[in-house]
Amino acid sequence: MKIALAQLNYHIGNFESNTQKIIESILKAKDQGADLVVFAELAVSGYPPRDFLEFTEFIELCETSVSKIAEVCTGIACIIGTPTRNPRTEGKDLFNSAVFIAEGKVKATVNKALLPTYDVFDEYRYFEPSAEFSCIEFKDKKIALTICEDLWNINDNPLYITAPMDQLIAEGPDIMINIAASPFAYNHDDNRVKVLSDNSKKYNLPLLYVNHVGAQTEIIFDGGSFVFNEKGEMLDQLKYFEEDMRIYEFSDGKIQGLEPIPYSPLPDIEQIHRGLLLGIKDYFKKSGFSKAVLGLSGGIDSAVVCALAAEALGAENVMAVLMPSKYSTDHSIQDALDLVANLGCQHHIVAIKEAADAFEHMLEPAFTGLPFNVAEENIQARCRAIVVMAFSNKFGYILLNTSNKSECAVGYGTLYGDMAGAISVLGDVYKTQVYQLANYINREREIIPQNSIVKPPSAELRPGQKDSDSLPDYDVLDGLLYQYIELKKSSRDIIAKGFDEELVRKVIKMVNKAEFKRYQTPPILRVSPKAFGMGRRMPIVGKYLS
Repeated sequence: MKIALAQLNYHIGNFESNTQKIIESILKAKDQGADLVVFAELAVSGYPPRDFLEFTEFIELCETSVSKIAEVCTGIACIIGTPTRNPRTEGKDLFNSAVFIAEGKVKATVNKALLPTYDVFDEYRYFEPSAEFSCIEFKDKKIALTICEDLWNINDNPLYITAPMDQLIAEGPDIMINIAASPFAYNHDDNRVKVLSDNSKKYNLPLLYVNHVGAQTEIIFDGGSFVFNEKGEMLDQLKYFEEDMRIYEFSDGKIQGLEPIPYSPLPDIEQIHRGLLLGIKDYFKKSGFSKAVLGLSGGIDSAVVCALAAEALGAENVMAVLMPSKYSTDHSIQDALDLVANLGCQHHIVAIKEAADAFEHMLEPAFTGLPFNVAEENIQARCRAIVVMAFSNKFGYILLNTSNKSECAVGYGTLYGDMAGAISVLGDVYKTQVYQLANYINREREIIPQNSIVKPPSAELRPGQKDSDSLPDYDVLDGLLYQYIELKKSSRDIIAKGFDEELVRKVIKMVNKAEFKRYQTPPILRVSPKAFGMGRRMPIVGKYLS
């Protein structure tokens, strides 16, 4: 039996595109002699469909797509993920299902048991968990088919005493297939490989695993579909961050013609770089836009975002707007101009001094006798937001936000100012990682000016301002934030690791206090195991000092 794995980039709710891609892959696999082609979890609808699932028409369109796909499944079979209706009156209305199609018909349906509700997942909101598992028989072989989480955290789920595979193994399957929608995080692949390898060894069966690739707003899928032998040894892996399809020969209980290969994960910063590029590309493509605008200050954050946008969209599709204030330094303007020259993107220079002075003059009667403070600083940031949004509205460009995760965490940013944008490119990338990204982007030639990398970071909203005036060194701050945000450690635990007690309590208070800002910021491209946004849901008015 020849089995094809089709790792595709789907578009949530775009049934025409998704169905066409699936059918094209089926026909291609058939031409290459495949007997079975396997697609990812909820491939028909795209993942995660969220509240689209609550619309009857959406489910009907899924069913229509499955019917169209079935029509071409003659002389070849397929396994594909789709929502299906729960025929019972009790429980949720839908299942998260994998349907097996052969001879032009749906021959079998497998429903997901373990419905994750952690981090970005919220499947139990929509789907009924299954408690019934049976192998699929095809070409005199038994296939143990599972869906994503059903191979993962079974021991942590109190609803099920027996893992799906523990039930399926009793039927004597010949091979395991797992279809998944496993989001990208730069440290996730190691765990994913271990889980898949452990399952292969535990059940002494070859395992074929297929994942999504592509970005759905903030969630990025890196692909990385795998094949393991019955010993848990990796035999092959599909491309990362790209569509791919490969065919494998299965006979005599083994995947034929492949020798074990070493697992060689990409370096973290390369994964982040490729993930962000894919996130930008797909956000624009799937939203129907092609051109981006951003404010370019000469600092490291906006420089990295500009370079990423130029690589993802083409430099000709990126507009950089330089908006010097009366506090901007000559070298910052020159650094921005040098970057524009290196990239070849479009740019405009729009000074904001007159606008900021006008606002200060308007407010002078009310502010008389009061010292210059954050109010005047934020006026400048909001003037810049007005300018870049004017470019967005006039030319149909999408505004890219340039704030990094360190700033987002502690609220070091101006709401309705530099925190504006349609999508946040670096909102899940700590400042120290931004510097690593800059050096990675410059790995072959200088794109980001060296001065933008080595100079002390500054918002330049008052004379001589530096980030270090308000924040600890980023090496210290980012380490502390990682403990609190990603690892969810308490203040006591963080202090025990050697961080200064006063600093720990101050930073955690800043993080918690800034929650109201994060609720009003754009979606953030997720590259870490714990990003701000849908995967970290905190109350705004809660009082909690960990």
